[in-house]
Amino acid sequence: MRIGDAAAAAGTTPRALRLYEQRGVLPPPRRTPAGQREYGPREIARIRLVRQLLALGLTIEDVARCADRLDLLEGDTLPPYGSPGCTGGSGVVQRRIAALDAEIARLTDLRDRLASSVAERPGTDQSRSQA
Repeated sequence: MRIGDAAAAAGTTPRALRLYEQRGVLPPPRRTPAGQREYGPREIARIRLVRQLLALGLTIEDVARCADRLDLLEGDTLPPYGSPGCTGGSGVVQRRIAALDAEIARLTDLRDRLASSVAERPGTDQSRSQA
């Protein structure tokens, strides 16, 4: 199937497929004699896995770091974390969780400082600050 059909089947866009290929997340697909990209069921399954990983908060760079191991997974569904298909990882998930934890802490601190700067100030409307 051509890039537009493959993108639709995987729930994404042709532009995203080109980006995944450029970033090393997808290997270059087969080409027709006319030079058009062709995708099969295996490539569609890989694209769906990539989309799941991105939806979980990994970046394209994170996925590219472990792209060589995506073929070890079967189908288009991620195995449970810690299962045989997830062992021997490079720590990509642990690093992303740590980065997310740090960002949550930073945003929580920012929110708390903002809330305390407007709380209980004379002349402020409490109902507006709580909305």
